[in-house]
Amino acid sequence: MTSETLHIIGGGLAGCEAAWQAAQRGVSVVIHEMKPLKFSDAHKNENLAELVCSNSLRSDDALHNAVGLLHQELRLANSLILSCADETKVPAGGALAVDRNAFAQLVTEKIKFHPLISVISEEITELPSADFGSVIIASGPLTSKPLAESILSHINNNALSFYDAIAPVVFKESINFDVAWFQSRYDKGDKFDYINCPLSKEQYYAFVDALLAAEKVDFHDWEKPNYFDGCLPIEVMAERGRDTLLYGPMKPVGLTNPHSTEKPFAVVQLRQDNKEDTLRNIVGFQTKLKHGEQKRIFQMIPGLENAEFARLGGIHKNTFINSPSLLDDHLRLKSQPNLRFAGQITGCEGYVESTAIGFLAGYFAATELKGLSPVLPPRTTAFGSMLAHLTETLPDDYQPMNINFGLFPAIEPVITPNGKLRHLKGADKKEALCQRALTDVSSWIKDISL
Repeated sequence: MTSETLHIIGGGLAGCEAAWQAAQRGVSVVIHEMKPLKFSDAHKNENLAELVCSNSLRSDDALHNAVGLLHQELRLANSLILSCADETKVPAGGALAVDRNAFAQLVTEKIKFHPLISVISEEITELPSADFGSVIIASGPLTSKPLAESILSHINNNALSFYDAIAPVVFKESINFDVAWFQSRYDKGDKFDYINCPLSKEQYYAFVDALLAAEKVDFHDWEKPNYFDGCLPIEVMAERGRDTLLYGPMKPVGLTNPHSTEKPFAVVQLRQDNKEDTLRNIVGFQTKLKHGEQKRIFQMIPGLENAEFARLGGIHKNTFINSPSLLDDHLRLKSQPNLRFAGQITGCEGYVESTAIGFLAGYFAATELKGLSPVLPPRTTAFGSMLAHLTETLPDDYQPMNINFGLFPAIEPVITPNGKLRHLKGADKKEALCQRALTDVSSWIKDISL
């Protein structure tokens, strides 16, 4: 090993993309991948870049969908993963679906035949030391136990999650403020810390009955967690008694509804989820309800009847670090800068998002190894918005998230012919965000081009 070699732990989509971007920039790369010597519980294929299902890459609409926009940004940036996906795609309407086996085989062939990339089949059980050289950890959400324990010891035992209990997140602008209001319990802290949605007695019990009757997603045998009381799914709390939620996340105490003289029987609170305050997290609503059921039932809550969801809830096995507290804006571990993290272990949710963060990690590392300064992607792009989620989110509220328009800086209102300001909404707003991103990402790509 020399200081000019980049080592990557993990051969998933993030690791392969990072390796490709670095090698294309003239840097020698070694990928350390534990398959086929050892498989995680979710993986069966011996190839690199294994997908769980054929439609894992999701929508390909680059003008109205955030993940479709990220597809296009990756294409423009000469992504290995997107080029292989396009070459192995299968019909799926507006989605980018692939033949999983053909996709993984093609990525593996391109990686193994690249003259600057070597693949070593071995399990890395400890993080390399500070004098080892440049390393990217892209070991994924099912990082092996020995490596996870080593990561934990490096980050002072306080910022590694083995299960993510995710509550739904809604777009703030979709909340009905004719019903909801801003207030913290007993007026503690800033009055804008929480948004409150009131329920009457009848509404509360109808909500609980719907929770109890709803369809749930089963755990895989390998991902069943031992619940602790601070992480119970909301439906499990409801199963303990129809009034349980009144003493938990839906307690009405310390709040006054300015829209009514009637005291609310129950209250649902939403907490700020990103720095721009475009997204709000439904407090205490982690859940294993099926996604369709979540939308239906959570829209029963007054004030959320028209809620648009940036993320739906879930609880599953997932190893991820608290990136905002641990990583700098070049994805380096602040306490040991020769180590970078990429992919789902950083808390980016989804294969496309992992690919994008792998791209950035590979580009950042290669540029530094060549003695140059990396150029950060514009904040207005999908690349930049995903990076900002990892490095700028409030650390106490950090959870994995897919790319969504709530992570992007707001679009300025347009001036109408009569001189008035018009705030873009719906499809117009999404298209404007995408057009801005594609313009800005094109300039960035010229700056970082080979």
